[in-house]
Amino acid sequence: MRFEPYESFFVVFPRKEVEQPRNALQETNFTEPKPIAVVDGPWDVSFDTEWGGPKKIVFNELEDWTQRSERGIKYYSGLATYRKSFDLPDFHPSDGDLYLDLGVVHHIARVRLNGKDLGVIWTAPWRMKITNVVRAKDNHLEIEVANLWTNRLLGDQQEPDANVRTVQWPSGLLEGKEWPAGRYTFTTKRFGKTKLPLLKSGLLGPVTVQIADFKR
Repeated sequence: MRFEPYESFFVVFPRKEVEQPRNALQETNFTEPKPIAVVDGPWDVSFDTEWGGPKKIVFNELEDWTQRSERGIKYYSGLATYRKSFDLPDFHPSDGDLYLDLGVVHHIARVRLNGKDLGVIWTAPWRMKITNVVRAKDNHLEIEVANLWTNRLLGDQQEPDANVRTVQWPSGLLEGKEWPAGRYTFTTKRFGKTKLPLLKSGLLGPVTVQIADFKR
């Protein structure tokens, strides 16, 4: 059996002995995907402005959010949506199933292709079947990515993000007056003094379309 990183299987054994064909040992039930197209940049990316990210920005290429210069991306935690249109090279359906491979994602992704929700993936292989959804021209791809909470917590400990928001309690607390929140999140003083690295975030790719068939 072949396992990808963090992958697992349910293995079911029959109660009765099953006669295997003579060539069973030479066969495999794992596909061998091969890239036929690369879905590269630029990408339109949208962040949640309520958590400090830009409403819309263009990534000329896929990259780790923590490597960006914009503080609203570098320290962002939450959901971001990547959008891209692409065409496919010529292929024949009988050649095998088509898959969309996201490469590397930190840390979870939901994929929509041509308006069809393909579901959520959260571990390698970052791949899902698109045989019945993809078309030869003008495919509309949408990838929603969520990262972990640590980066926003770390960003909130730094002076440039102090008093960036104001809060008004709807219940009338504090006489209903607005007051500076000073951060997007709440952390204890102990966490604020901890020297932690930022965690890689976002869609890192490469995003490819792959074709797979059972290798005999």
